[in-house]
Amino acid sequence: MSVDTKNQLAVALHYDKTGAPRVTAKGRGVIGAKIIELAKAHDIPIEENEVLAGALSNVEIGDEIPAELYKAVAEVLIFVLRLSGRIR
Repeated sequence: MSVDTKNQLAVALHYDKTGAPRVTAKGRGVIGAKIIELAKAHDIPIEENEVLAGALSNVEIGDEIPAELYKAVAEVLIFVLRLSGRIR
């Protein structure tokens, strides 16, 4: 199965428990596919959420996510923590 990278959108977040999570990378097409490839290569959990990715793609790289996205991003963080075994 091949993935159509033409419209592939990816947004990478980093959260260091100070302030809000920050957008650390974003891209569409080949760049989006590369972000996903790198995440997989480094065992970084991936949550597929097209609507959230679209909203986060409007945030500048290095900026904290806006307050209106806190709840959605918190759900992703819970997903990641569960995958890593840090919470049940």
